[in-house]
Amino acid sequence: MLSRYLLMKNKAIVIGKGPAGISCAVYLKRYGLDVMVIGRDGGALEKVPSIENYYGYTKISGKELLENGYNQAKNLGIEILTEEVVEIMKEEDFTVLTDQNTYRADFVVLACGTSRNRFFLAEPFSNVSYCATCDGFFYRKKKIGLIGNSTYMAHELSVLENMCKDITVFTNGLSLEVTINESIKVVTDKIQSIIGEERLTAIQTETKEYPVDGLFIALGQASGYTFAKHLGIETKDSKIVVDQNFETNIQGLYAIGDLVGGLLQVSKAVSDGAICATAIQKYFQLNK
Repeated sequence: MLSRYLLMKNKAIVIGKGPAGISCAVYLKRYGLDVMVIGRDGGALEKVPSIENYYGYTKISGKELLENGYNQAKNLGIEILTEEVVEIMKEEDFTVLTDQNTYRADFVVLACGTSRNRFFLAEPFSNVSYCATCDGFFYRKKKIGLIGNSTYMAHELSVLENMCKDITVFTNGLSLEVTINESIKVVTDKIQSIIGEERLTAIQTETKEYPVDGLFIALGQASGYTFAKHLGIETKDSKIVVDQNFETNIQGLYAIGDLVGGLLQVSKAVSDGAICATAIQKYFQLNK
């Protein structure tokens, strides 16, 4: 069971600790707004051994560049939390659930990089979902599959267990990283194919075929694509659609960096963060 503790409302929460997210947070803080950054890691940039085309550096590793950004933000008093965001909810304001706490904010900025949790074998079928909260009700008392192996999967499972009595977790060849109810069937074989026509009817692994009425995807950690599915954010070609200020079709919810496409470079990510923060500051000034 995830621990939950509702903290004081922040003006803005940035989800993602890469250049886009940290840049946005730095600008927001310098504009005088309260801001918190939440992210599990620095994303793909952590693994880049050398960057030679970013302004001011002849050569720097991705990890060093990230650390420089973190230090800059921390020197301004910005809190950077290493937590995994599992769900975002929108009512009058935003509620952000992580694997450790619950937070509230007036604005949320998605800066969590490109989707890493798509399962393309399942994409053609109509009875596939990326949101347990949205679609679990439609599969109540039915036989369903859930693909995933970590904290985000456990969160989706906790939602589905209230509606579905026959759930099989497929780790797709990975080890199970979390503790779940012993009554839940866990299949660790790799998935070879999805059986069905318009609707999937079974999952074929290396050793066995498993009949299902529906399938939920919860691979890795929740991504921008996942949040889009949960919240009804407009997407196109797997990218989040934003306006010139990087605001989505949901008021107060912004997306920047690789999530929105364009030039997938650090320089563009930093620019997105600055433009987005400036737009939020202008909105706050007009509506405070």
